[in-house]
Amino acid sequence: MVKTILVVDDEPDIRQSVKMILEKNSYRVITAEDGDDCLVKLKEIKPDLILLDIMMPGTPVTEILKQIKDIKIAFMSVVRISDARKKGLTNLDNVVDFLQKPFDVTDLIDRVETILG
Repeated sequence: MVKTILVVDDEPDIRQSVKMILEKNSYRVITAEDGDDCLVKLKEIKPDLILLDIMMPGTPVTEILKQIKDIKIAFMSVVRISDARKKGLTNLDNVVDFLQKPFDVTDLIDRVETILG
């Protein structure tokens, strides 16, 4: 069964490159341009994983996270993990990983495969 990943990032280049990388590795990829767009998409689909940028315009990620239940989330951000911890972003049950941007393509695939089993 093909796993679905929702890539949420306000930078079009990041969205497209991550989408291309994941699709080449047999994942179904949906993209969203910010947290609000993510919530709209979640009304239509339930992905197996959300790759979520932390710093985006619109509704703060802390508010977006409160509305996402039972879906694994991996942050993908230029924010350091220590800063994310200070903001309380890493202590939610469904937050399963943190990818520091810029990330290595092989590392991205390895970590997604580990998360999705």
